[in-house]
Amino acid sequence: MTYEWKAVILLSLGFGLVGIDRFMIMPMFPTVMRELSLSYQDLGNITGILAIAWGVAALLMGNLADRIGRRKVVIGSLVIFSLLAGASGLATGAGGLLLVRAIMGFAEGAYTPASITATLEASKPTRHGLNLGIQQTAMPLFGLGLAPILVTQLLEVVDWRWIFLLVAAPGLIVAFLLHRVLREVPRAEAARHTATHDASAHRWTDVFRYRNIPLNMIGMLCWLTCLIVTSALMPNYLTDYLHLDVKGMGFVLSGIGFGASLGTILMPWLSDYLGRKPVMILSVLGAIGFLMLLASAGADPAWLFLLLFGTCFFNFALICLTVGPLSVEAVPAALMATASGVVVGTGEIFGGGLAPIIAGTIAHQFGIQYIVHLAIGAMLAGLLVCLALKETAPRRAGAAAVTDQAPAPVEG
Repeated sequence: MTYEWKAVILLSLGFGLVGIDRFMIMPMFPTVMRELSLSYQDLGNITGILAIAWGVAALLMGNLADRIGRRKVVIGSLVIFSLLAGASGLATGAGGLLLVRAIMGFAEGAYTPASITATLEASKPTRHGLNLGIQQTAMPLFGLGLAPILVTQLLEVVDWRWIFLLVAAPGLIVAFLLHRVLREVPRAEAARHTATHDASAHRWTDVFRYRNIPLNMIGMLCWLTCLIVTSALMPNYLTDYLHLDVKGMGFVLSGIGFGASLGTILMPWLSDYLGRKPVMILSVLGAIGFLMLLASAGADPAWLFLLLFGTCFFNFALICLTVGPLSVEAVPAALMATASGVVVGTGEIFGGGLAPIIAGTIAHQFGIQYIVHLAIGAMLAGLLVCLALKETAPRRAGAAAVTDQAPAPVEG
């Protein structure tokens, strides 16, 4: 139990720093946009390039983590993106920001599937949902909840470039502590955390033979379209379309982080008891309802806060369950990080990478108010995905949760 909570807490802090690095630039966008003469298209591109790099890294490094171990990938990637964190403040234009955010996104993408799998391996199987929820909630809590408030307050007294320099040291400290604490789990022991209980060797392409994986790849496209579109361009939606001031905008944006943080813990924890699939269906319906209300909401900060809180409460529950239990539990132990990496990677590249570029184009050509409709369409498509998923929760499905025929193991 002591190791379980030490590992989960440190892996959570690491993911919280990922959230700060990724999202702290969002509330700075109006300020950075004026100083560097950026357009809405530039904002979409800057957001999209990080997501694409994150996705490519997740695709490649998830499989590497299965081969060389989670520990090396987790610690190495944490050191790299921490050292890169301050470089965004050195940018003098759109090109510089694109380059820095791409490199940082690759390091953060490497951390994601390895840390998800390490969290599950450190947990009791019946606490997969709860512990992964704790680990995953750190990103929205730090990156989307606390960062908008702190950043918008700091912008009143500090140049935006200096704010980026504040996040490097904590990452190096967490990396050192993980080096001291995190263990490498043998494959036979890791197999206890899957519905297949298969500890044999497999080719990485075998991951696609388990039904939940291709479904989750499509689902992540939907969930990240909603997340990236509403978070990346929401500051400008609030200030340019609804005409809120900077402090009001920061307050409203904090609803994204706090709602996401609560939903990421509560709904996956609930899925440990009720099952992953019922909680997924409930979550996607809830997100659609809140987005529809948001599309017609006026400039009332308290109401906007509640709507963004509700949207991200459910959307982050979907993300957490998709990249974690519904993917990692569905495959053999040799493919756990690969499965999470494939799902994270495709979602980031297409949902997180292309969606903000498309949204930036829509905002530039037709008006920023239409970005919410793009998110609604993505969630409606995601509802169909949820209806087709297979259950993997140990309490509900046990060893028979995944009924796909397992592929033959690779010799050697």
